[in-house]
Amino acid sequence: MDYLKKLGIDAIWLSPVYRSPQDDNGYDISDYQDIEPMFGTMEDMEQLFAEAKKRGIRIMMDLVLNHTSDEHRWFLEAKKSKDNPYHDYYVWRDGEEGIYPNDMNSAFGGPAWEWVPELGQYYFHQFSVKQPDLNWENPKVRRELYDMILWWMEKGAGGFRLDVIDQIAKEPDLKITNNGPKLHEFLRELSRETFQKGDMITVGEAWGATPEIAKKYSNPDGSEFSMVFQFEHIMLDQEEGKEKWDTIPLNLVKLKKCLAKWQNTLYQTGWNSLFMNNHDLPRIVSRWGNDGKYRKESATMLATMLHGMQGTPYIYQGEELGMTNVQFDSIEEYEDIETLNMYKERLEKGYQPEEIMQSIYARSRDNARTPMQWSGDENGGFTTGEPWFAVNPNYTRINAKEALEDENSVFYYYQKLIRLRKENPVFVNGKFELLLPEDERIFAYTRTDEHTKMLVCTNFTDEKVSCPLLDEWKAGEVWIRNYEDDREGNILRPYEAVIIAFTGK
Repeated sequence: MDYLKKLGIDAIWLSPVYRSPQDDNGYDISDYQDIEPMFGTMEDMEQLFAEAKKRGIRIMMDLVLNHTSDEHRWFLEAKKSKDNPYHDYYVWRDGEEGIYPNDMNSAFGGPAWEWVPELGQYYFHQFSVKQPDLNWENPKVRRELYDMILWWMEKGAGGFRLDVIDQIAKEPDLKITNNGPKLHEFLRELSRETFQKGDMITVGEAWGATPEIAKKYSNPDGSEFSMVFQFEHIMLDQEEGKEKWDTIPLNLVKLKKCLAKWQNTLYQTGWNSLFMNNHDLPRIVSRWGNDGKYRKESATMLATMLHGMQGTPYIYQGEELGMTNVQFDSIEEYEDIETLNMYKERLEKGYQPEEIMQSIYARSRDNARTPMQWSGDENGGFTTGEPWFAVNPNYTRINAKEALEDENSVFYYYQKLIRLRKENPVFVNGKFELLLPEDERIFAYTRTDEHTKMLVCTNFTDEKVSCPLLDEWKAGEVWIRNYEDDREGNILRPYEAVIIAFTGK
């Protein structure tokens, strides 16, 4: 907690800590109002709330309202009979074994329907077979969820991240999963009955969001959420029409235009979430940077590019250290259900194991899920016992202890960025303007308010690049840069980043 306070953050988003069979790393909740024993007790959670509050930090809880675990009490009751009061808490369809209600597939592979012979019915699951979808059409379900949220607010939660929230208004008979017709009706009711009754930060995960839809999610009137996670920029290095495992090189021109669109469309009408890493995504320094020779430079360049924008930045654990993807030798070393299912499916389709492993190295969710690297001690200082998942072998040189002892580390660069954002209102209110939109190597933009004009200029390559913009800004004040020594004229060195400002205009 003190480490995070030193970094300068204001909130901690916890991945699910509720009681769970851990089929999907806790996103399969069996009891919303209990803590998974391997993480601790409810008393530990209450202490966490209290210690965070002392430090001016709020705890954001990760909440899954689209589905539960199949071991949740509601679902165990729902399976007993069609007349059970909990049966309609989930989505069921009559049918015959082997003849699915339709051809919808789950996000984790295989049919989205699971047969229950005792009932002669299928239940719907957009994710794992152990994650049956809740029926949001049932007002009793909604009331149960609202009461649970209010209970956590009373406990001390300072906000919520709403997992796959754009999928709650599903209509499976019409094959509608994202952005169903009643979605915003449900979200406004959810906010009115819960979040608006306290001081909450809320963010909805919405893979299918467009800027126009995001305006509804993050309207300044607070009728739905504080902000939204959108993923358009994250999918730009995925081959169009293919699965996430099929990668292509990042097109910087497309990335710039995508982020500029979100910045400009939501300006004064909504609010962006700024992120490149999370528990579902590979490490960005390995993905869009250079995790070898220029790991520090590319990690800080990417941070500069993102943190200069309007919105709320999210820093995923270890990002502030420049943690990288991991490459385990065999599929047996991986834990992620999505990764394991993909490996099996692609083997059956005739892919070579080596080819599949390359996709896993690039895209597996387990890249982000290796334990936090606290020190160069055994298991990266994460535990003296047996870690639940292997630590990235590079922990001996990439860890928090090393970073805190090096004033030029990635950690201290993030600390400076965070401080800059808090001290200069232009980061919050400044209007965004993309510069050099067709340049394939430089990402540059300005932010302008009534007192300050700021240039963010970054080199996305491992080569020196000439940037004439820097000649125009040479009289400005350098707020931050990721190289220790001065630039050579208008040259940007490999993965160099700089923020320059004119103030008092």
